Amino acid sequence: MPKCPKCNKEVYFAEWVTSLGKDWHHPCLKCEKRGKTLTSRGHAEHEGKPYCTHPCYVAMFSPKGFRHGGAESHTFK
Repeated sequence: MPKCPKCNKEVYFAEWVTSLGKDWHHPCLKCEKRGKTLTSRGHAEHEGKPYCTHPCYVAMFSPKGFRHGGAESHTFK
């Protein structure tokens, strides 16, 4: 049985979602910045952790000025 990378508990077929090459419990697959529950698509990875693509990943890890009006319009501290 695979183990969830977030909670390290077994993931059963009825409750898993596969993302970033791993099997997660659906509630455990959350954006590391905002805590928003993610689907198996529509997010990105940085150092093995999931982030929602917009605004978190773009604002935190994209080069400055990437997608004008996107990254520079969000500030995270």
